[in-house]
Amino acid sequence: MNFSENIAIAIRNVRSNLLRTILTLLIIAFGIMALVGILTAIDTIIYSMSSNFSSMGANSFSISRTGGGMGRHGRKRGEIISYKQAVEFKDRYEFPARTTISMRGTRLAAVRYKDEKTNPNVRLYGVDEDYFYVKAYELDKGRVFSNNEIENGSPKCIVGSDIVDLLFDNKPEKALDKVISVGTVKYKVIGILKSKGSQMNDSGDRAVYAPLINVKGHYGSANTTYYTEVGLYDAMDMDNATSAAIGLFRNVRGLKLGQEDDFQIFKSDGLIDMLKENTFTIRMATIAIGLITLIGAAIGLMNIMLVSVTERTREIGICKAIGATRENILTQFITESIVISLLGGLVGIFFAIIVGLLISYSMGGSFQIPWAWITLGLVTCTIVGLISGLYPALKAARLDPIESLRYE
Repeated sequence: MNFSENIAIAIRNVRSNLLRTILTLLIIAFGIMALVGILTAIDTIIYSMSSNFSSMGANSFSISRTGGGMGRHGRKRGEIISYKQAVEFKDRYEFPARTTISMRGTRLAAVRYKDEKTNPNVRLYGVDEDYFYVKAYELDKGRVFSNNEIENGSPKCIVGSDIVDLLFDNKPEKALDKVISVGTVKYKVIGILKSKGSQMNDSGDRAVYAPLINVKGHYGSANTTYYTEVGLYDAMDMDNATSAAIGLFRNVRGLKLGQEDDFQIFKSDGLIDMLKENTFTIRMATIAIGLITLIGAAIGLMNIMLVSVTERTREIGICKAIGATRENILTQFITESIVISLLGGLVGIFFAIIVGLLISYSMGGSFQIPWAWITLGLVTCTIVGLISGLYPALKAARLDPIESLRYE
């Protein structure tokens, strides 16, 4: 008998014992649904959270000089990152990303508009054209700087939401095109940022952003250090991107082979990494639960196949009497077991995809067909069918044809 004949016989026998086959098939289906469905749900959650973190700037990393004093691990404070070095790095960094240069003018500015004035705790930043994209800041009103304003250092600014609350009665439309004083320097407001809250004691809401050249002219000195930040188009490229950045920045800093880095990379994808690490345990638990369910299904499938061998003893005797070999009988019963297992797996995968779609829809994310987990499910079903059918198939193949023909 060829492969297609074995499949046809297997399907015919499945139909002749439909009820008990369906029960076993459903046990396998639930096991595969638990295995593939939960793994798919975890991937969907990670993908959704990764997208959300990316919108919060979690697909970026920054370069700064090493910390103060001896720092951690006995590292000395690195030399400042000069404006020339920052610009050279930005011009030469060719990884698919956007690179921004910024500086902190002051963190103790008082902002004034007419008779209203803030406390002297507002930060003034000098930024370039890519800053708001890399930091994932969104505008509430107005616009970002034009390239011409960045290049010329125009006295214009974009302000955080706290500044609007304090000086313009929480009405962004009143702030646009108004001239405010940041310390002793006047700026025209062209944009207002949406509130993002505080991060690491650094509130972007209580800040004023002006063109880098402008702030550099007012606050820059020989001791000013500049900050470089890279925003990736794909957060999954983080490791390759940081490796490329380290190599290039060592070259920009003129560090020789063997010299320790005098700068540090800070990656903002730590939450995603932590999420992936934590979900590893969940994945392993899910696989364990799915396998336990499939062990039960394998036992049930083996029982069905043993009953089938008993019921078809005379049929086996006839097949052997007309020339069927042990290998033919063995192949037939193993094929039947694998067919039942794969049918259950296909039903389970169908339900698993529905589960993934529902979770994706509830989280507002996009669903991607989990081909890797589908392949895992089908391979698992094949193994379950093979193991479950092996002993019954061997038992059937060893039956004596004469005794089988006498069986009632």
